[in-house]
Amino acid sequence: MSALHFGLPAFLRLALFAVLIFFLLSPQSFEPLLAPLVQPGAPAIYNQGSLLDLTLQHLATVFVSTFASMVVAISLAILVTRPFGREFLPLSRSLVNIGQTFPPVAVLALAVPAVGFGETPTLIALFLYGLLPIFENTLTALTILPRNVMEAARGAGMTDFQRLKRIELPLAMPMIVGGIRLSLVINLATATIGSTVAAKTLGEVIIAGLQSNNLAFTLQGGLIVGALAVLLYDSLRFIEARLSARSGGRPNAVRA
Repeated sequence: MSALHFGLPAFLRLALFAVLIFFLLSPQSFEPLLAPLVQPGAPAIYNQGSLLDLTLQHLATVFVSTFASMVVAISLAILVTRPFGREFLPLSRSLVNIGQTFPPVAVLALAVPAVGFGETPTLIALFLYGLLPIFENTLTALTILPRNVMEAARGAGMTDFQRLKRIELPLAMPMIVGGIRLSLVINLATATIGSTVAAKTLGEVIIAGLQSNNLAFTLQGGLIVGALAVLLYDSLRFIEARLSARSGGRPNAVRA
């Protein structure tokens, strides 16, 4: 099978995207479908805020935290693959493993007394949680580069920075994007717990549904997050496959 054949068929991606946008712009249109899931007299569509605004705020939180994870994780991976930085590998691994050692809920509990309620503790938790996949993929990508290519670059008189910029990072990019893809999708789902500390995320919809025993609310929040995860995963998988094809089809370190 071609490297570019993956994920959802194009028409399903477009259909899912169209339904998601239509629902966010006109949720009341779906009320007849959701009404059987609620008790008589209870609202079928989330009515404690704008679903579109919550979705945009949810995505903003995820993108900001993932971008911060990218900057730190990729910088650390580059550092420890240079001769002068190899001694920092154990320390770097310990740092990026913090997010996996302490669950996001625990990080939120520790962060709230220090920085207060709101978006900040959620960003901290997601930042820490997103480090490991990006770091490990970048580290692996930079350590398995073809030796003959690197020797040819040295023979051509390239400096260390030129090799990193023109050879190493372009060849490693498919694997790096694979790590970003996993980190982004994990954080997209994990961000819902931010609503427990007053962050504006789609977790508000889910929590409201659980508190009021409103299955329609819970389903709306979960399905929006699920649809976003599928679309983002598929989009990054497409970018990853295209980059892999350009760089000679080198395999990814992590498959999911």
